Amino acid sequence: MCGIAGLLDPTHALRAEELEAQATSMTDAVVHRGPDDGGVWVDDRAGVALGNRRLAIVGLGPGGHQPMASASGRWVVTFNGEVYNFSSLRRRLEAQGVRLRGGSDTEVLIEAVERWGLEEALDASEGMFAMAAWDARDKELHLVRDRLGEKPLYFGWVGRCFAFASELKSLRCLPDFAPRLDRGAVALFLRHNCVPAPRSAYVGVAKVEPGQLMTIGPGSRPGDEPVSRRYWSARSVVEQARRHPLSGSPVALADRVEATLDEAVAARMVADVPVGAFLSGGVDSSLVVALMGRHSDRPVKTFTVGFADHAFDESADAAAVAAHLGTDHSTLTVTDKEALEVIAELPTIWDEPFADSSQIPTLLVSRLARSAVTVSLSGDGGDELFGGYNRHAWLERLWRRSAWLPAPGRRAVGRAVARVPPGVVDGAARLTGALPTRWRVRNPAIKLTKVGKVLAADTVEGAYLALVSHWPDPEALVIGAGAVATLAADPSSWADLGGVTEQMLWLDLVGYLPDDILVKLDRASMSASLEGRVPFLDRRVVELAWSLPMDVKVRDGVTKWILREVLYRHVPAALVERPKMGFGLPIGPWLRGPLRPWAEELLAERRLRDGGVIDPLPVRRAWHQHLSGRRDLGYELWDVLSLQAWLDRWKPST
Repeated sequence: MCGIAGLLDPTHALRAEELEAQATSMTDAVVHRGPDDGGVWVDDRAGVALGNRRLAIVGLGPGGHQPMASASGRWVVTFNGEVYNFSSLRRRLEAQGVRLRGGSDTEVLIEAVERWGLEEALDASEGMFAMAAWDARDKELHLVRDRLGEKPLYFGWVGRCFAFASELKSLRCLPDFAPRLDRGAVALFLRHNCVPAPRSAYVGVAKVEPGQLMTIGPGSRPGDEPVSRRYWSARSVVEQARRHPLSGSPVALADRVEATLDEAVAARMVADVPVGAFLSGGVDSSLVVALMGRHSDRPVKTFTVGFADHAFDESADAAAVAAHLGTDHSTLTVTDKEALEVIAELPTIWDEPFADSSQIPTLLVSRLARSAVTVSLSGDGGDELFGGYNRHAWLERLWRRSAWLPAPGRRAVGRAVARVPPGVVDGAARLTGALPTRWRVRNPAIKLTKVGKVLAADTVEGAYLALVSHWPDPEALVIGAGAVATLAADPSSWADLGGVTEQMLWLDLVGYLPDDILVKLDRASMSASLEGRVPFLDRRVVELAWSLPMDVKVRDGVTKWILREVLYRHVPAALVERPKMGFGLPIGPWLRGPLRPWAEELLAERRLRDGGVIDPLPVRRAWHQHLSGRRDLGYELWDVLSLQAWLDRWKPST
């Protein structure tokens, strides 16, 4: 795992030492992504500089030093990530007469590019990566991002230079970088609590999208757009899989899921450094850890963070699963005070506005894991592929069952439900304590608000947009934002699929997963110099998941039904059967309690007005409603607070 950065000066205005100095400053800014080694490669005649910071995982010696040139010298790459099937690619190359010098996956990839061409090499590679590849013969710079978007890559013109980097902080090191806030991106952030690709927080800076290959060719001039093409399309894969669904008994399908996921887990355990796993005690992480045990000759190291608020604490559940599987388990119990202290670091680690509150426990568990391992597997992706979110189980069903209500009446009911005070909902929920565990509801006030959003929507597509939106009309909240397009609001651009639940799964796969979940994992883990690996995002697992009948994903209101069936072969159902909680934090109560002084300062009307970005009136109204307890608007307010803290830290031109 690494951090990459570099620049191309097509005007040849920069001397070799200037190219080297700027590339070095860019990589120094992301030393946390690669503390083991660093390097810069410069060709001043071509006006190109590539930089790398290395976290050594496979092939720990100097043979893995980057940037790396192919044996012929035609190709030079700086690479961030892992090619999990590099051993099989190596054997294929050697059978074709290619002589390899070292043991790193980067060398295998670059020689595959040399031998087969860039797109064929990418198609053959299974992994997570972001890469810049310089073709010295054709004078082209290629930027590549992995299929599902596990690794980040930003790019844009900075003065006369085309620049790229793993994180925005590297671009800010360039002397000509003039950070100007993209107000449209801010509106998207307030809707989705992240900035969706291809936009970034800054005007003129974009993200390479998942499965995308971008090329800057010879003769490019400042401001020219790279040529873009897809070497892999999630939409095409999903539509193809749904046209040819698998058949078979549930047992046979579960066998296939287990075998495919087992291969993905085994591939992600290959490393020359210690490997462990995050364990929440939920279905996805428990299944990953159970399968890891098959491929380890010693107890798997597992890690969990626990919290004082039991409504958000999964540490006891994780410990029970760990005990059953016999893992070497570590739990860090964090007080509210310790968790709150992390908040000051968030704008620096996520150097773009980001407000998924589970970033805090993800950061803490990454730091815990890094004390014992260098690689940690996670269960991310299971929800998006196998139907794990509550909305996958009930949105379509709720919409269908409420269809008898006239639209005005349904919307009125929805608005009324959303206004029920959180205290009333939580008090009623406490009466369900005698019910079986799987029937209880965690964080009921939040879930009831979501029901209200669905009922208040005009269409079922609008209901999905409402569920994935924090502020319902962010364009009105951001001064000067204008109209902003979002994939979730444009059904005409959706994949050709049958049923609302399938559409939700696809939208989660191409939107929520890469823009939120994987950004959270990448920044949290890499800030701790820890490599996070995600077995569920193996290409074979993705293709298989989309080939499965929908009724083995969500069955009789049970989410991830087939994954549960596989997991029960390894872990008793009683250990994992409980209401889905997520990995969030009690943001609402914190804002009324220990975070209130901090929030009051950032949300002060004069401060918002002087900032000139956010309309203070709806924010102040939301703040007063939240403090009064009439509504729980903690997540909406957390978005604004995260934005304000980010603006304070980075001070872009607005």
